[in-house]
Amino acid sequence: MIKKALFPGSFDPLTNGHIDTIERSAKLADYLFIAVATNTSKKNLFDADEKIELIQLATRHLENVSVIEHTNGLTVDLAKKVGASTLIRGLRNAEDFEYEMNIAAMNKTQNPEIETIILMASQQHRFLSSSLIKEVAFFGGDVSNLVPTDVNIAIKKKYSAFEYEDEKS
Repeated sequence: MIKKALFPGSFDPLTNGHIDTIERSAKLADYLFIAVATNTSKKNLFDADEKIELIQLATRHLENVSVIEHTNGLTVDLAKKVGASTLIRGLRNAEDFEYEMNIAAMNKTQNPEIETIILMASQQHRFLSSSLIKEVAFFGGDVSNLVPTDVNIAIKKKYSAFEYEDEKS
């Protein structure tokens, strides 16, 4: 059993695929930290505080999980800081495989003591991505069965605010 693990991601927004991976990860470790990072190469729908709150709501049923912010620095350094010996990453498809393999190799060069475990997404979630969720929701599509309820409500509020701002222009 892994004592402490770190599951990093941008989670913008959190999907049911993320939740599935978090729940499965929580069974592998005595304690799981979910590290919320901001991906500066993407346009974010939610800020870090909003993402943390939404993840806390969606994972409140998991007693061995906490959510932390990862503002800067290397993920392996954050893992060391919180006492995690393992990074957990999710994998949806072949495209993700290449990316995750390179990240795991780079992390190993930075801290050889930190292991990476890659969990395959469950079949029903393999097509899900945060960017796809945002795209569908932006154009009024229904993503309610693809994200946790509180996330769906927050997405609707964000996009209705954007629509209101456009109407004012």
